[in-house]
Amino acid sequence: MEIVKVILTSLLSAASLFFIAKVVGHKQIAQLDFFDYILGITIGSIAAELATDLETPWKPLVAMLIYGMTTFLLGLITSKLPKTRKYINGAPTIIMNNGKLYRSNMKKAKLELSEFMMMCRQEGYFDLKEIQTAVFECNGRLTILPVSEKRPVTPSDIHCTPKKEYLSTEIIMDGRILEENLKRMGLDRVWLYKQIKKQGYKNEKEIFLGICDRENNVSLYSGK
Repeated sequence: MEIVKVILTSLLSAASLFFIAKVVGHKQIAQLDFFDYILGITIGSIAAELATDLETPWKPLVAMLIYGMTTFLLGLITSKLPKTRKYINGAPTIIMNNGKLYRSNMKKAKLELSEFMMMCRQEGYFDLKEIQTAVFECNGRLTILPVSEKRPVTPSDIHCTPKKEYLSTEIIMDGRILEENLKRMGLDRVWLYKQIKKQGYKNEKEIFLGICDRENNVSLYSGK
């Protein structure tokens, strides 16, 4: 009987986490600011308690829902009142600009000089003279604007207008043909099988991934 209770409370915990994640959105999974980080730790801890609390599972469940709704309401407030974002989520801090390091801003951001140098190297900048501006974002990431001489050349720099590109579409995944994607592109199985044979495969089951661009060029990968 105890095992059944553990299974049921664990499923309830997983379902609650899934529901809260859907309400909060993908931000919790992708880029965390300070509040999201604290929220993630807290909800994870409460969810673990919910999975093992066999006597009163409703208590951690209510706590999880309160935390989830609080996050949702704070997100609503920051979207309706943009001025509140810097108080709730924090604000970006300029660490370096025009060859000058701002020690006071680094101190305010709790960022050590060695950490700043490491983050610059992680972004591919080993020489600070290549950096025009460095901004410490509220999610803990460092955003760097290189000096104009060091930034990559763009087509507009050489007065070139490249052909517009589009996203490719998956038409085969794990040996299965994705019928909806195929139809959306105005293609059919007869056309696809010709492409499969042309590239030396017997059928779609031998293909791990197949993608097609707007010009109907097909790339097939066996996954071996």
